[in-house]
Amino acid sequence: MTVSALTLMIPSPDHMTKLAQTIASALRPGDCILLSGDIGVGKSHFARAAIQSLLPTPEDVPSPTFTLVQVYDGPLCEIWHSDLYRLSAVDEIYELGLVDAFDHHITLVEWPDRLETETPDHALNIAFDLCTVSDDARHLSLTWSHPKWAPLMKKITDDHA
Repeated sequence: MTVSALTLMIPSPDHMTKLAQTIASALRPGDCILLSGDIGVGKSHFARAAIQSLLPTPEDVPSPTFTLVQVYDGPLCEIWHSDLYRLSAVDEIYELGLVDAFDHHITLVEWPDRLETETPDHALNIAFDLCTVSDDARHLSLTWSHPKWAPLMKKITDDHA
């Protein structure tokens, strides 16, 4: 399986919001976004912006740090936002219904390393890192192996050229 990659420098939270909205606009049932990086690098900001752009009416999108999963009614399917930081065992993802959600709903997963062997092969991985350009800037590394992500990545590359 070939892994493709794209690296971006995102200069501000507003630019991060726009990127999240662009990615969200292409999401369909069964799509999964895995968000990794240290605490405070923008994973929740990205997820919140993506989810809010998909909701038919504005809604508060809290971090699921303590609930582990927040579910929203999107126009095409449910949108699942998971924060697995507090997951104590990989078996808990079955109890949460997350494995089934990967096939039927749009899922955004923070701390995806907790998924271990249950990480979906078809996911788009986004790794967030701090950037020395400014306190608000971030480096993003997007990786994917499923060909369905190629058109979206081309659009993002063209937008950031």
